[in-house]
Amino acid sequence: MSIIAPDITVITPEEIRLGTGSGRRFEGADHGAGVSYFYVDNQPGQGSLLHWHPYPETWVVLEGDAAFTVGDRTITATAGDTITGPAFVPHRFENVGSGTMRLIGIHASAVIIQTVVE
Repeated sequence: MSIIAPDITVITPEEIRLGTGSGRRFEGADHGAGVSYFYVDNQPGQGSLLHWHPYPETWVVLEGDAAFTVGDRTITATAGDTITGPAFVPHRFENVGSGTMRLIGIHASAVIIQTVVE
């Protein structure tokens, strides 16, 4: 049995870079994928604004320490931890460590839909 694979591509960081830093925004719809993500690279004290999405979000902490506020709860996570947040609930994260914090924010949507609260 022979299976013909569809075309696949590699998306380089430069193609989806946010500004001049190393952060990235991948929108699945642009690449034939059903999910999207942010790759975040923050220094101590840096983080996101309070915002929400009409779908769940999952974060994977790759390096460092992050405080996640989801609704009225705040938890601290470290490298290797996975955190989830439900749809429509305001949330934010911040690097609370002394070094670089890297994480992936996975959006359960082919397009990123975000409403900033603050």
